[in-house]
Amino acid sequence: MKILVTGGAGFIGSNVAEYYAKKGFDVTCIDDFSRGQLLKRDINTEFNWDYLKGFKNIKLIKGDVRDFQILKAEIKDVDVIVHTAAQTAVTTSIQDPRTDFEVNLSGTFNVLEAARLSNRNPALIYCSTNKVYGNNVNNIEVQEKATRYVFEDKFKNGVPESFSIDLCEHTPYGCSKLAADLYIQDYGHLYGLRSGVFRMSCIYGPRQFGVEDQGWVAWFIIATLLHNPINIYGDGKQIRDILYVSDLINAYDSFINSGIRQDVFNVGGGSNNTISLLELLNMLEKITGKRSKVSFGDWRQSDQKVYVSNISKIREKLNWVPKISPEIGVRKLTEWISGNKDKFDT
Repeated sequence: MKILVTGGAGFIGSNVAEYYAKKGFDVTCIDDFSRGQLLKRDINTEFNWDYLKGFKNIKLIKGDVRDFQILKAEIKDVDVIVHTAAQTAVTTSIQDPRTDFEVNLSGTFNVLEAARLSNRNPALIYCSTNKVYGNNVNNIEVQEKATRYVFEDKFKNGVPESFSIDLCEHTPYGCSKLAADLYIQDYGHLYGLRSGVFRMSCIYGPRQFGVEDQGWVAWFIIATLLHNPINIYGDGKQIRDILYVSDLINAYDSFINSGIRQDVFNVGGGSNNTISLLELLNMLEKITGKRSKVSFGDWRQSDQKVYVSNISKIREKLNWVPKISPEIGVRKLTEWISGNKDKFDT
């Protein structure tokens, strides 16, 4: 089986490439190393790329998903596309909506067209986001506890795939990812493209160079270990369900090996794997004996007090459940970052 990974130098993309390379498949990775530029951060964009060079069955191409000709040339020979390339930060999308649109929507359209024109009819895995549900999530009643907010009982198992995406704020990032999400669904119905849309919630794990604007679990660990201050927007009680990257890849692989032609799945830690910002700080203090200086600011635009994925559908259809708890996953990521502190900007 031949697999193409867009965004192969990124956190999720590099882990996907490693997983399939170790299974003996031929993997092609495409990346343009733009993450640091888009986020306006000094990010080690070469580390994951250099790591993947150690695999003889991984082909590395420096290229942009906005370049249709590169995608068309590479996709014509593959069986599976895992499309992770994206502009990933809400804050960046507000500051630079054009680039967000061009990367997230036009780039995805290029992937779809290249897949449609391929004679191999490849399957497509798309990294969507919980942000497609937009500010509607904030209309769910929440209760305030000592260190977290929680959903009302009706949504105690989280937000399902049937939750409304209409009549709410999304931010440009949410709009571009949602439009791409819908395009992929339509290409599945209209052209028969085999496609799995995964609306992800807070993925974390090794080789994640998190920053304040994106990758918050990794960023909190990095800041704690490097004695950097942490800015929290809001009161720190906001809750997310977090998912270790190996569990995510197992979900992708379950879809690829299933007989399902097209579907949309919420994929996250679910109600059993939730954590608030304050709770993560407490956990890190227990693990490391350290605690960063924390300051609190205003809530960010369209931020969600609580987001938890209802993962009932993916559990039933793909027989998938998260295996790595936040306690184990955070400790594993802390160990990886601690062993690679020289790779992070101090």
